[in-house]
Amino acid sequence: MKNYIAYYRVSSKHQGNSGLGLNAQKSTVKSYLSSDAELIAEYEEVETGRSNTRQQLQLAIEHCQRSNSILIIAKLDRLSRNVAFISKLMETNIEFVACDMPQATQFTLHIFAALAEQEAKFISERTISALTELKRKGVKLGNPQNLTNEARQKGTQTLIENALSNENNKRATFAIVKMRESENLSYRKIAKQLNDNGYKTSKNCEFTASQVLILYDRYLNHSQCREEILH
Repeated sequence: MKNYIAYYRVSSKHQGNSGLGLNAQKSTVKSYLSSDAELIAEYEEVETGRSNTRQQLQLAIEHCQRSNSILIIAKLDRLSRNVAFISKLMETNIEFVACDMPQATQFTLHIFAALAEQEAKFISERTISALTELKRKGVKLGNPQNLTNEARQKGTQTLIENALSNENNKRATFAIVKMRESENLSYRKIAKQLNDNGYKTSKNCEFTASQVLILYDRYLNHSQCREEILH
């Protein structure tokens, strides 16, 4: 029998107190575990996605090391969007699994973390560029440095939602999912197929393998994206 230790994370105190998100993660983990698996401990954390000071996760890792258990999480993005953080986790040499990507290897996780960090950087750069353009046009702006963390997160979420609703992204994602899941093509081959068939990115550019991976990752990890594509 394999022993598992679960790590759950919610991104606000309100979610932590209300159980929103937390119950869904617990349900996902318990549904994933087979009859010959035992969940010996659960750790819950209330923090933001960009913070690496996660005491409960550190405790969960240490517990896994002591008991030779497998760390299990409901979703890959519950760990972190920071490459250095993922690298540190992999250095512990504990076995871990994400319910939404059970076949993912440590190399795969590092790639996803790198792409997520790159996307976050691009979002930040686009935000600064947009504010600069508004200022050039004479629009009175507040100081971005004075924005609260909540306001910054809300702004980032809005940008992500805009990306999810972009028509070019939706058309391409539908094709990507079909080629990936039905034909099992590599991301590089999918990018070539998209470009050969006239698909464009949200910026009307040709696709690269990394951009295909980002769109497929959104499909896997954002329920809103899946609903847009499947309906």
